[in-house]
Amino acid sequence: METLKTRPDEKGQQELGDETFMSAADLRTYMTEMQMAKASKSVEGMDRAEKARQDLIKRMAEPIDLTPERLKEILQPLKSKLRAAAERGQTELMVMRFPNALCTDHGRAINNSDPTWPDTLTGRPRQAYELWRDQLKNAGFRLSAMIIEWPGGLPGDVGFFLKWGDTKQ
Repeated sequence: METLKTRPDEKGQQELGDETFMSAADLRTYMTEMQMAKASKSVEGMDRAEKARQDLIKRMAEPIDLTPERLKEILQPLKSKLRAAAERGQTELMVMRFPNALCTDHGRAINNSDPTWPDTLTGRPRQAYELWRDQLKNAGFRLSAMIIEWPGGLPGDVGFFLKWGDTKQ
């Protein structure tokens, strides 16, 4: 019967001392560097995301010129999306999503179901509300707004939902 060696032989010592193996201190240093690299990428990603968000807010804060041609460009795809949603048996469709910074109160009135929430809208969200009010409301569509994202527990993006069909009493 052969006995197991509890001490590595010289060949084993050389393999453990080889650069393919790390000491505990080297491994801790490596882990720290990897975590720092991930954090750096995460911060860079967050910076890029925040810049994109600020660019979006800037673009959406500027109203668009609603010429008859531009209005048709907006309404035609909307009609197709509404039809497709109805075919799926749905009775509502999110038609717009935007940062709460486009509300003068950062979405407080929307979150609290304040009936004056439309007064807080600015830019393109305001135009979207007015489009519903002037053209879609009389066709039987309802519009609701709600906070749809809660980053860090605070109100984030707002969603506009067009609704149709029977109302629940």
